[in-house]
Amino acid sequence: MIRRRLLLAGAAALAVTPSVRAIETVTLLVGAKAGSSVDVRARAFVPYLARHLSATGIAVSNVPGDAGLAALLALAQVEPTGATLGWVATPTLPARMVDRGVDNLLQRITLVGAVEKEPIAFVSPAATPLGSVQDVVTRAADDAEAVPLGTPPPGSPPHLAALRLQELAGTRLNIVAFPSAAAAKQAAIGGNVAAAALGLSSTIGDLREGRLVGLGIAATNRADAFPDMPPLRESGLDLSAVIRRGLAAPVGLPESIAQRLSHALEAVVEDLEFHDQADTNGFVAGWQDGATWMAKAQDERGELARLWKTEPWLQEAAE
Repeated sequence: MIRRRLLLAGAAALAVTPSVRAIETVTLLVGAKAGSSVDVRARAFVPYLARHLSATGIAVSNVPGDAGLAALLALAQVEPTGATLGWVATPTLPARMVDRGVDNLLQRITLVGAVEKEPIAFVSPAATPLGSVQDVVTRAADDAEAVPLGTPPPGSPPHLAALRLQELAGTRLNIVAFPSAAAAKQAAIGGNVAAAALGLSSTIGDLREGRLVGLGIAATNRADAFPDMPPLRESGLDLSAVIRRGLAAPVGLPESIAQRLSHALEAVVEDLEFHDQADTNGFVAGWQDGATWMAKAQDERGELARLWKTEPWLQEAAE
């Protein structure tokens, strides 16, 4: 009788434990407006996730607000069944933990795995190009105002990379934050700034068509999508700043679902069409498991918290 009860209990548990394959539609929360660069990247990824989750459908739900934090908080509040996931990026996630004071966020959501890695690129107007990122630093030492460095909004990954470059160089840079990556790029193309820090995917078309010149990327190695652009360390600035993108879920996701999602993400990274998309759009298709990604996000949070003490990027929060 006891054995029968145990078997019945086990069968009941299996009956109520959800699996990704049994979920008709997965909702993917995206912390940006429809049509934004973040949204475009997420929607470009969705067909590959749907392909490797077999019968599961994927519906994108845009949850803009508070520089991506609104979607992260929404994700933290849903049931951990696998029916709702989040498209997330670092260092955006740890930056929101620091500048919005949400220290417990990584205790409420878990990172499933990253599939994309995109370096921050430093570019210059093709009409009046600088020679290297070192030129930005050297000229700024004489007159920072003469070398404006454009970035997307404060707290964005490229803006944080510019702040880290400033700290590394030990020289005050004239960092000019624009409302969007598109605005910062246009300022660079038009020669309104001497250089700009942007995600490589934001600049790849203009680099290839000769409107911008690549000064260097904040990465350990050259990017396959643009192999002529040297890593910053080749000009004496050992800065690595990359954007990682992938999936997150609320804490408590059953292990069976987490494993199925991980396997699907690994399959996406091995998908040759996904690699073609990466080469075209300026990112690297590469797998990083959730545990490793979580550890790196925590490290980034610590580094950004230290940077925040001396260079708070949201001035209203610092007052």
